[in-house]
Amino acid sequence: MAKRDYYEVLEVSKNASAEDIKKAYRKKAIQFHPDKNPDDKEAEEKFKEAAEAYEVLSNPEKKQRYDQFGHAGVGSSAGGGYGGAGFSDIEDIFSAFGDIFGGHFGGFGGFGGGGRSRSGRRVSRGSDLRVKVKLNLSEIVNGVEKKIKVNKYVACHHCNGSGAKNGSAYSTCGTCGGSGQVTRIQNTLLGRMQTTSACPTCQGEGKMITDKCNHCAGEGVIREEEVIPIKIPAGVGEGMQLNVSGKGNTGRRGGINGDLLVVITEEEHPDLIRDGNNLVHNLFLSFPEITLGTTAEIPTVEGKVKVKIDAGTQPEKILRLRGKGIPDVNGYGRGDLLVRVHVWIPKKLSSEDRKMLEKLLESPGFQEGPSSSEKSFFAKMRDMFDS
Repeated sequence: MAKRDYYEVLEVSKNASAEDIKKAYRKKAIQFHPDKNPDDKEAEEKFKEAAEAYEVLSNPEKKQRYDQFGHAGVGSSAGGGYGGAGFSDIEDIFSAFGDIFGGHFGGFGGFGGGGRSRSGRRVSRGSDLRVKVKLNLSEIVNGVEKKIKVNKYVACHHCNGSGAKNGSAYSTCGTCGGSGQVTRIQNTLLGRMQTTSACPTCQGEGKMITDKCNHCAGEGVIREEEVIPIKIPAGVGEGMQLNVSGKGNTGRRGGINGDLLVVITEEEHPDLIRDGNNLVHNLFLSFPEITLGTTAEIPTVEGKVKVKIDAGTQPEKILRLRGKGIPDVNGYGRGDLLVRVHVWIPKKLSSEDRKMLEKLLESPGFQEGPSSSEKSFFAKMRDMFDS
């Protein structure tokens, strides 16, 4: 199912301020919160949808890419290949946006590299990874699947990511009783105040390792190479970033995976120049060819095509091959191939060539010159390309 527009999800306009976007998200989060809608799958999906929309629109860089390229610009596609926010479950959302809820639902706080699960235990989050992928023009036009080898942190195979020897050498924290939180009650001038914070003994994890895993030294993660297949949609461009959810570093001791950020770079083509979704080819013809007319071979992404050049075609004329450009990344059609005609002038002439050209100079056909309308047209074309 195609993703809904993020502005539509939060019911805000494209000109909405950061504060308006934040308020709109909080309203949606309260409306569809799981505690208010128990066992309601539809409400849960809308809760995740609102979180994903907020994750993009609250980030100025991502918002700019989304406004320009749509879902593909932030690594989110209708096919679900990329998650704009990368949330695997509701706990991720509470961990990422706990500050938005402001404690309204209790137990869920923001985090820097970690957060809290719904049980209250602290959950770490692995860092994101960033890789550059270079694409040639054919891959950009047709889309491609790349297999990327990444050196990253993964869950330790010997302790199943727990950090404890054999995955079982740990005990419940005696300070917090396994909740990961401690509650303090203080008497103040305003009355009794209750505060909740991470347990200082277990650092909010709710358990204590009694014997560390020898392979990961109790961290629950080890470095390992992983080959990750990435589907890149047609029409991406230089500098565009795609987000592959959950393929970053694994969080310590069973934490949340980070994301893999794929930055697109374009390989230069020898004959074609990209201009948005259009391609440009500079066609150089000799003076006899452009005067008498000819048939030229034009390179395209799919192969060469033959194009008839009419006799008397003027330099700087643009020939348009419709639909031979680059597909729009959001699926809105395809650009064209623009062939710009140039005249190639030889630098050295034989004596015979010179005599022939001098004779042509005396011919009436070469003394007329361009008409006033042609001069105006050439001036406009020159100004367009100069700008």
